[in-house]
Amino acid sequence: MQQPSHATSLPLSEEQRRFQRVRVNILGRFMLPNRQEYPCQVVNMSPGGAKVVAPVCGGLGEQVIAYLDHIGRIEGRITRLFEGGFAMSINATQRKRDKLAAQLTWLANRHELDLPEDRRHDRIEAGNARSQVVLPDERSYPCRIHDMSLSGAAVSAEVCPAIGTPVMLGRTRGRVIRHLDNGFAIEFASIQTIDTLKEQFGSLE
Repeated sequence: MQQPSHATSLPLSEEQRRFQRVRVNILGRFMLPNRQEYPCQVVNMSPGGAKVVAPVCGGLGEQVIAYLDHIGRIEGRITRLFEGGFAMSINATQRKRDKLAAQLTWLANRHELDLPEDRRHDRIEAGNARSQVVLPDERSYPCRIHDMSLSGAAVSAEVCPAIGTPVMLGRTRGRVIRHLDNGFAIEFASIQTIDTLKEQFGSLE
């Protein structure tokens, strides 16, 4: 991971200070000026900025373009560096900021409105299907899928990532939400269909 430079933050503008940050867990990917893409997780956000956990950091003032689940495309510049990520400003029109504020309100409240992950969708026996778990540093580990639903899966592997870690299960993005006796549970970044799950993981009951 690129280490933060000696200067680790830029002065906050008045516009950035106007917005209230909301705690979220949003997965996505971002691109620096070198045009390489990296996975990321946004842990708090406002219509004016975001705190991003990522395996790679750019430099202060560098442009960032990010594509986030539930949010879409945002762009801005790196305003602060910290161990394991960076903070960025968000450049947007007032209309875009209003839409972003509404999206963040929904994201902040959705877990209070929804049932727990394992009750929202019926679990499907996966017949101990095999796949791969890919971590943010792109290390890949074979895993066994014990069961799954349209919104997540229970798997076991030789690693057990920390809760909140963004991962890929096969080609499906998600994050670790719970540790189990024989592995861990993954919540998918978006709701899947039976057809997409079968295409990736084979016959499901």
